Amino acid sequence: MGCGVHSDWSREEDKIFERALAVYDKETPDRWQNVATMVGGRSIDEIKRHYDILVEDLICIESDKVPLPNYVMPADRRPEQVQDSGRWTEKEQRLFLRLSMN
Repeated sequence: MGCGVHSDWSREEDKIFERALAVYDKETPDRWQNVATMVGGRSIDEIKRHYDILVEDLICIESDKVPLPNYVMPADRRPEQVQDSGRWTEKEQRLFLRLSMN
């Protein structure tokens, strides 16, 4: 694999996958089966491969191999007016990685 590898997963599948990882941590028996069931339509091998890609992406981000977008908020907009882009912040990505690997 490598930094910036993209998958054929939809954004909705990614959201469910990330939610499933939060529900079923490393200590959960049959973790990958549970995650696959929650995501639906994906094999355990696909789930594990997607997890490996996610972990590698997060490692690349933490090692500064992937530049983070430079979001600029217009001066006339307050933070509560900014719509959720569906993407995590760098801080959220790092927290997710730490929690999902524990």
